[in-house]
Amino acid sequence: MRMIFGLVLIAGLGLASFAVYMAKDFLESERAARDKIVPTVDVVVANKQLTYGRPIRKEDVQIIKWPADHIPSGAFPNLEAVFPEGERELRTALRTIEKDEPLLVVKITEPGEDAGVSTRLTKGMRAFAIRVDVSSGVSGFLRPGDRVDVYWTGTPPGRRGGDVTKLIMPGIKLVAIDQTADGDRAAPTIARTVTVEASPLEVAALAQAQSTGRLSLSLLGATDDEIVENEVEIDQNRLLGIEEIVPEPEPEVAEVEAPKVCTIRTRRGGEIIETPIPCTN
Repeated sequence: MRMIFGLVLIAGLGLASFAVYMAKDFLESERAARDKIVPTVDVVVANKQLTYGRPIRKEDVQIIKWPADHIPSGAFPNLEAVFPEGERELRTALRTIEKDEPLLVVKITEPGEDAGVSTRLTKGMRAFAIRVDVSSGVSGFLRPGDRVDVYWTGTPPGRRGGDVTKLIMPGIKLVAIDQTADGDRAAPTIARTVTVEASPLEVAALAQAQSTGRLSLSLLGATDDEIVENEVEIDQNRLLGIEEIVPEPEPEVAEVEAPKVCTIRTRRGGEIIETPIPCTN
């Protein structure tokens, strides 16, 4: 009887030790799991695709949890931030927003604004329209948001040798093609005008250049951040490798002084007669 009691006691102690070990292991696992939990915050996202120019309503968005350390810049934390005036003044999509994509300040307008060119302009900048065609407009492959170099072709005042082509505005930003500022359109379109973002001084320079010559655009690569510092200018002679011959100045001809003639005047009645005489000086 005592033997059975001893065996039961030993088994009980073993089970208790095993239970303590399992409980400790479980607590450590829970602690590790809690350490791996990423803190989250509320972020407003689209619950459907929102295309360019579409007014955004409350039924078009939802709130989801987002990792607090990876919140996109310009995201909205709640519906009140998106709709400060309720639905009396709606925001508009400036570009396509996909389902479950966060709403960002740069992708939507201010409350009550439409998706016009003015919403794309940086503070202090102006919009200026440039006339283009299939050759000067990069064959229709321009889109709002692209950057281009602007070249001027014309004859500078007082210059001989024909037209000159010169880079006058490097890396200028496009804000609209024809009458649309939709940067998500994919189909190439032969535009008649492109609208660029420029400072007031640059606007004056572009207006002067457009009125005195022809403007052409050159598209920059999306990742090209190189700034053209050297002056880019070429004329017909440089294009064809022709050296301009400057005519030599004609030799100066020495002036020959005319011989000095001295005369004496005498009056004979009503007639005056000049008679040559040797000059004394």
